[in-house]
Parts: sequence; structure tokens; C-alpha cells
Amino acid sequence: MISESWYVYSAIVLLASTSLICRTGYVLFGHLLPLPESLQRALRYAPLAALTGIIVPELLPWDPALGPQVDLRLLAAVVAAALFLWTRNSFLLIASGMVVLWTARWVFPS
Repeated sequence: MISESWYVYSAIVLLASTSLICRTGYVLFGHLLPLPESLQRALRYAPLAALTGIIVPELLPWDPALGPQVDLRLLAAVVAAALFLWTRNSFLLIASGMVVLWTARWVFPS
């Protein structure tokens, strides 16, 4: 048990220190190495790409034999997104998505 735990703790420390060095290195010395304008424009889309990479697999789980599986989560997301586009209210986006999902699971139990 002790021999396994030192490996895990050392991996956590090494990964955290690597992340810290990479991030603080750019913060401290980033002004010396300015990014080209084309790269700055491309980096504006990084948060959207990361969110898409997290959300789409949750809404459309993939089965290798059958392809994307449509379920109640996709219905709740579509209703919530439509309501958000209509009202621009973030709280209503979250609340309506959860209410639609809970209601759909209650009406259509699996």
C-alpha cells in the first residue's frame, strides 16, 4: 500500500508543478514573446472548442455499432438552448434544461 501511494503522490506533485511552470512561464515572460495576430485570432475559439468537446459526447453518446444515441438529454438541451436564444437568461437555460430532463425521465422511465 505504501509503495503504491508514493507513486500516486509523486505523479500528482510532478503534474501540478509542470502545469504551474508552464502557466507562470508565459505570464512572466509572455511580453517578451508576443503571439502573432493570426494565432491570437485562432485562440479566441479555444474555449468554444473545449466546451463543444465536453458537451457533444454527453448529448450524443456514440455506440460503435449503432452510431450516435439520441436520448432525453438531447431533448432537454434543445429546449434549453431555444429558451436561452429567446430570453438570453443563463439561469433560465440551466433551470429549464433540468426541468425538461426530469420531466421527460418521469414521463418516459427507462
